[in-house]
Amino acid sequence: MALSARKAETAKPGRHGDGRGLFLYVKPTGARSWVLRYQVQGRRRDLGLGPYPDVSLAMARERASEARRLIALGDDPIAKKKQAKPKTFRDAALELIESKRPGWKNAKHAAQWTSTLEAYVFPKIGQVQVAKVETADVIGALTPIWSKKPETANRVRQRVEAVIDYATALGIRSGDNPARWRGHLDHLLPKPTKVRAVQHHPALPHAEIGAFMADLSERTGIASRALAFTILTAARSGETRGMAWGEVDLDAKLWTIPAERMKAGKEHRVPLSDAAIECLGKRPQQAEKSAFVFGSETKPGKSISDMSMTAVLRRMGRDGITVHGFRSTFRDWAGETTGFPREVIEAALAHGIKDKAEAAYARSDLFDKRRKLMEAWATVASARDFAPNVVSLS
Repeated sequence: MALSARKAETAKPGRHGDGRGLFLYVKPTGARSWVLRYQVQGRRRDLGLGPYPDVSLAMARERASEARRLIALGDDPIAKKKQAKPKTFRDAALELIESKRPGWKNAKHAAQWTSTLEAYVFPKIGQVQVAKVETADVIGALTPIWSKKPETANRVRQRVEAVIDYATALGIRSGDNPARWRGHLDHLLPKPTKVRAVQHHPALPHAEIGAFMADLSERTGIASRALAFTILTAARSGETRGMAWGEVDLDAKLWTIPAERMKAGKEHRVPLSDAAIECLGKRPQQAEKSAFVFGSETKPGKSISDMSMTAVLRRMGRDGITVHGFRSTFRDWAGETTGFPREVIEAALAHGIKDKAEAAYARSDLFDKRRKLMEAWATVASARDFAPNVVSLS
């Protein structure tokens, strides 16, 4: 027999049925609560629908009806209820890791997931409800490592995305995934493949540059000349290797590197010292402007390879330094032993000025001052004694 509102209010301790599994439980203390009893896969289940009178008879019937609808669809209302409880990002992440663990062939995967999330994500959003994680939260966790550790950062992003997808699949989150890359974070962060972790290239101490150049001058071959030229101009190795005769003005002692070959995408003028010009050798007769200055000896029409100058260092027994490291050697020498202003030194290295206010005043490329700097560098690099290489501006 169905219950009435009056019966629900006055029923004595015990279990009182309303039909189709809906019961009102009354305790000896008088406390009353609604329960729906049902079966899933042969197992009896009791679903609490709330206390009376907070949940009236009519409300209890509505909740029971909704639960029966889920049961008819093959769902378990109790399991759904558990899933609907708020989860923190950390809880959802650890659940996902456990669910994936049986499918991972290597136990290291679980450890890597856990360690990266604990290191970079949990401190930021671990206690945030996964349903409430937003784009700003994801950016806040990724930004500190996006440039320093691009590969790790991208894996972390993918794992955050997977955790949020998991929460969506559980039904405890809706909407777009704030950690998705395509069409979202790709507009807010640089592409991972374009980001490179900062590397410090092993460099020769500037006090040893004279002795090194003396040793290098004993060697023959295009790669040796290219290395000497790279050092004397403080250029990047790729700029030297791609150098064409059309970029060189011997009368003006000038090398103009077009914007498309520069890292910063801006044309760069390089003053050439006499020592640097000597490294170029004689221009072949009828050589086209596009012909490489340091062309390959084995592959006509091609420049020397990216390993050619490194190979020279290895033959010299200098495995501990790199070609790029000579830019650091130059920078250390200029900054520590000369009085040239910092902006002149940075301009010689074709470095952009990060400070916007300073950049606004740097309208020129400081060419004349850079010529004096490069001539001083050539003098030091050509010295064969071990006297202190301090340069005066007078």
